[in-house]
Amino acid sequence: MTALAGETTGRMLWRRLRSPAAWGETVDLFAILTAASLPWSTSLAGIFNALMLLCMVPFLDVREFLQSLKRPICAAPIALVLLALVGTLWSDAAWGARFYAVNPTVKLLVLPVLLFHFARSPRGHWVFVAFLVSCALLSVMSWLVAFDPNLALKTDPAERGIFVKNYIDQSQEFTLCAVALAYPIVMLLREKRYWIAGLLTALAFSFFVNMAFVVVSRTALVTIPILFGVFALLHLRWRSIAIIAIALLAGAVLAWQASPQLRKTAETFASDYTRYVEKGEPTSLGLRLEFWRKSLGFFAEAPVMGHGTGSTRGLFERVATPSGRYQASAEVIGNPHNQTLNVAVQWGVIGIAVLYSIWILHLLLFRGDGFANWVGLLVVVQNVFTSLFNSHLFDFHEGWMYVIGVGVAGGMVLRAQQVEVKVGEAGS
Repeated sequence: MTALAGETTGRMLWRRLRSPAAWGETVDLFAILTAASLPWSTSLAGIFNALMLLCMVPFLDVREFLQSLKRPICAAPIALVLLALVGTLWSDAAWGARFYAVNPTVKLLVLPVLLFHFARSPRGHWVFVAFLVSCALLSVMSWLVAFDPNLALKTDPAERGIFVKNYIDQSQEFTLCAVALAYPIVMLLREKRYWIAGLLTALAFSFFVNMAFVVVSRTALVTIPILFGVFALLHLRWRSIAIIAIALLAGAVLAWQASPQLRKTAETFASDYTRYVEKGEPTSLGLRLEFWRKSLGFFAEAPVMGHGTGSTRGLFERVATPSGRYQASAEVIGNPHNQTLNVAVQWGVIGIAVLYSIWILHLLLFRGDGFANWVGLLVVVQNVFTSLFNSHLFDFHEGWMYVIGVGVAGGMVLRAQQVEVKVGEAGS
């Protein structure tokens, strides 16, 4: 009996190893685990992502995959990686610095892979569910850490309510989840499924409450109204927009009055700017303005091809002033905290053209209706606007949010388009 069971188990495993469908399910599983682990751990996300790619190899249709790379939505990210590699040839930086600067672009090579896979997989929505549940659990931990900082895995006492990573990453996650839920909530209300809509509304509200009373990044404060504005214009009537705008404004006023943390975060805009202009202090806002001013000068020196991959830090070292009264000018950095300037300094107008092609092509991909289109559009819009203040396409956490979000949602959209084409051909 034991031998029979062992033989049966062995045969079952052998069948699964020979089954393309089983390998496809495994790829889906590791994609789900990658999304679920991203809010918590960079190491786990990297491991699960590597396993996902590895599991695609045995039954990958190489010819069809290579054919899919000809799509502009795939070719543009690949072009930016190739530009980063070629840009090492005219950089003055050390070769170690050049290749180190290529690394942030490499994640974009995973995007065409995800587009290809989830155009064939029916389980793309589970990746988004996993990310949402993971962020909801992180929100609970954020509240616990806010009341008991000893629970945090981080040792920085300045970041209140942060269990892992940092407040910028956490705010990006919570913002994305909260605004993404707006679409299913509205659809459920139209179908009169009030209980489920109420639960999702409570979940979305919990993310906003956390950002209002625990911690929020200033980037999130700027982008949340923009993201809601995009949703309102796409999915609501003008009367509904007016009612919701009044409700949101009233909620914002109440949150402003009730949350000292929110007021403190917003008020630092003015104080940071004043201290930078009057005293040259290296405040957060002041440093960004300093980095942008110098980066524009670097771009003007080599506007077409830029200074080459990995050249940014050396350029800042060249123009840094000795530390004195104007401390902000003495700062040296390899990232100007603006995606466009980050690209422009290294690869000039050519790099800017490739970067904006990526964003525009991916925006056009999500022109239709449906949840996948909404999530994909939201991910791109969030990345575009937050990249005004950070190099979020190149940052690890936000960059992977973009790759996974666009890759999975884009694959779901392509899959839906293929189904429509087959239905149309069958009907004709």
